[in-house]
Amino acid sequence: MPAPDAILLDIEGTTTPIAFVHEVLFPYARARLGAFVHEAGNAATVERIRAALAAERAGRPEAPEPMIEHLEWLMDRDVKSPALKELQGLIWDQGYRRGDLRGEIYPDVAPAIGRWHAAGRKVAIYSSGSVLAQKLLFSSTRDGDLTSSIDAFFDTGVGPKTARGSYARIAASMDLAPGRLLFVSDVTAELDAAQQAGVQVRLSIRPGNVQQPGADGFEQLTSFDELL
Repeated sequence: MPAPDAILLDIEGTTTPIAFVHEVLFPYARARLGAFVHEAGNAATVERIRAALAAERAGRPEAPEPMIEHLEWLMDRDVKSPALKELQGLIWDQGYRRGDLRGEIYPDVAPAIGRWHAAGRKVAIYSSGSVLAQKLLFSSTRDGDLTSSIDAFFDTGVGPKTARGSYARIAASMDLAPGRLLFVSDVTAELDAAQQAGVQVRLSIRPGNVQQPGADGFEQLTSFDELL
């Protein structure tokens, strides 16, 4: 395989501990759903999100109709709802601005991003969390604001992470042949989809990550120090 011209990174379990997402970010958003929805200044945004949830209901008619109950139902099932992800991002934005939250990444992440950026490689992020949420995390790490060294951010607006077309679209938007892009994730279903699109892949093995089916079929890495 040729050396990639760009590195595409998942977040949870790849750049960031799963515990930070599930034990810090998700509970923070859940505890503030009601306050955000009922805050007068958020009325227009809330109505837009309410309409998006209603449109999504066609695919999940069993979800409760009241907005807060619907959102909590989605969170309980880790549903990749664009409406929920947008709302979580807005709540986290308030948390980062207040100083309640600070982005957490593994120690090898910032040096690697800096190294790749200095070498002329493009660096991008692809996560089910909104682009806003991604930028908030990487702009507030203990290593400083990393967003100036990240060339692009992608969320499920480009397509599901388990669909091969999503990776083809990402490569095209970065003006790359798929084979010149390397995707790193902790989820083998995502790597399968990327590989089907012709993208190079690596499986991220980090402390606390869930054992993945078919993991032995992928080249693995435990640190970005392994990617020069």
